Amino acid sequence: MKSKIVALSKNEEFKSLLKKKKISNKFVTIFFGHLVKKDNKKLNISFVTKRKLGNAVNRNKIKRRLRNIMDDAVKKISLKYDYSYLVIAKPTMLHNDFKIIKNTLFQDFERIK
Repeated sequence: MKSKIVALSKNEEFKSLLKKKKISNKFVTIFFGHLVKKDNKKLNISFVTKRKLGNAVNRNKIKRRLRNIMDDAVKKISLKYDYSYLVIAKPTMLHNDFKIIKNTLFQDFERIK
């Protein structure tokens, strides 16, 4: 089955989301808000890993973890599809257990409701 997750594509979308609300924890910072001309049937989310976090292998590992967590989140918790999300990873994400990160992110996405 094809996933309902779609990435942000335009620079204006990123800039406008950075001006909206945010929630932060020790693993990620999540910016969220309504975007104009957005499809409400799909989850609009992007993951950002800065170069400071390490080489390409480490950055891709973080993005794979985040994508996997969001695939589970779509199935297990009810997310607001009318919001767009921008998830920016922090350096602590690399050296922590996957389950801890997943539980923390689930709690944050439930707080967004």
